[in-house]
Amino acid sequence: MNQLEGKRALITGAARGIGLAFARAYIAEGAHVTIADIDLDAARRAAADLGPSASAVRIDVADQSSIEAAVTEVDANGGIDILINNAALFDLAPIVDITRQSFDRLYAVNVAGTLFTLQAVAKTMIARGKGGKIINMASQAGRRGEALVGVYCSTKAAVISLTQSAGLDLIKHGINVNAIAPGVVDGEHWDHVDSLFARHENLALGEKKHQVAAAVPFGRMGTAEDLTGMAVFLASPAADYIVAQTYNVDGGNWMS
Repeated sequence: MNQLEGKRALITGAARGIGLAFARAYIAEGAHVTIADIDLDAARRAAADLGPSASAVRIDVADQSSIEAAVTEVDANGGIDILINNAALFDLAPIVDITRQSFDRLYAVNVAGTLFTLQAVAKTMIARGKGGKIINMASQAGRRGEALVGVYCSTKAAVISLTQSAGLDLIKHGINVNAIAPGVVDGEHWDHVDSLFARHENLALGEKKHQVAAAVPFGRMGTAEDLTGMAVFLASPAADYIVAQTYNVDGGNWMS
């Protein structure tokens, strides 16, 4: 349908999983996509597989100099019309077992990484004077606390709050900031999540995944492709009047 014809998108954490699914969907809609990932080799392989409408850049969203270098490089090669802040980390532990190392690591990537990548891209959008679309990846975990997931939940609640503040501040420049809150999304990362729950809840491997899938009103876990429609919509002209919102795409897990 070419809803994003001629647009240039930067997607962090896009060498695999949800970010890569977004990249495929954007290219199908006519965009050029830069795959930004801490693993440059994986980003280059992903870009090569996607073809001439994709390129790659290394970014470590926990490192300010890496953010600035990546954004400068991409901006110099045609500008940035769309940003998806997709890079994130997950960890869990009972409250009494949370370590400062885990806390600092998740906040450095999930919160500071989102904010300062958004900031760097917004500066380039303002300088170009053509507006833009910024999409942050939140989570249903940001809508409520969970006993074992205190730090991760709080980082995603912070992403929702930052989306609101940034959306209100940047719309005067024609920059729409919104977010997507997925539910439980199947993929390679869930093997790690499931193993953490298995250890802390004394479950067999695979049992937590089965439980959360059964609890989704839609009847199954989500897939990365279930999220792409919203990602395309929020980047398109159809979403020009949408500001500072977080959309649940979770099979009915959370209603707001």
